[in-house]
Order: sequence, then structure tokens, then C-alpha cells
Amino acid sequence: MDNTGQFAQYLAVLMLLVLAVATTAGMILLSVAVGKRGAPNPAKDTPYECGMIPVGEGRVRLSVKFYLVAMLFILFDIEVVFMYPWAVVYADMLRDVTTRNLILVAMLSFLGVLAVGYLYAVKKRAFDWRT
Repeated sequence: MDNTGQFAQYLAVLMLLVLAVATTAGMILLSVAVGKRGAPNPAKDTPYECGMIPVGEGRVRLSVKFYLVAMLFILFDIEVVFMYPWAVVYADMLRDVTTRNLILVAMLSFLGVLAVGYLYAVKKRAFDWRT
């Protein structure tokens, strides 16, 4: 077997990789060599917060209930996504006499389970993440 043919196919990729690394290293070295370094200034070293002086920590701890609300949103959102295929095939399934009532009962039971889950979350105050 001739392996030189396989190497020749990857030669262009290798050349591109070498060129990318050389260009990146050249730009960094050129900016260090030519760039002007000013004296450190405490005002310029502080993070910019829309013109305001930063107060407190940059990371605020959120309640666990915030994440619970996010998970419930994802859960209900995914359940709503399951309704789209049903709506697409609903008109076709209405033509078939044997599945006419079955598809409606299936979706009503799905919506019933969704409603029970929603009412349970409301009763447990799961959507109120600030308390």
C-alpha cells in the first residue's frame, strides 16, 4: 500500500494549521513588541458597570425556587410541544372511523394530566420563587 497518497490529502490541512498558529503567534508577539504600555490606573482597572461604581459582589445567589420555576417551565413547554404532532395528524385521523374518538380522548387525557400537574404546582406555590 502507498501511504504517501493519504499524507498528501492531509498536507493542505497541515499547512493551514501551521499558517493559523504562525499568524496568531505573530500578532501576539507584534502587539507586545510594538504596543505601548501605560502606567496602571486604579480607575481604569475597575470593571465597567454602565457608568456606575460597582457595589457588592458580581455574582448574586438565587433561591433554589428560581431553578424550580425554570424546570417547571421547561416541563410544561415540552408538554406543549407534544401537542403539535397531534394537531398535524388530527384532521387525517378524523377521517378514520375507528380512531375518531380515540385521538380526542388521548389528547383530553394528556391535557388532564397537564392540568392536574399545573394545579398541583400552583397549590404548592412552586411558581412564586421570590419567597
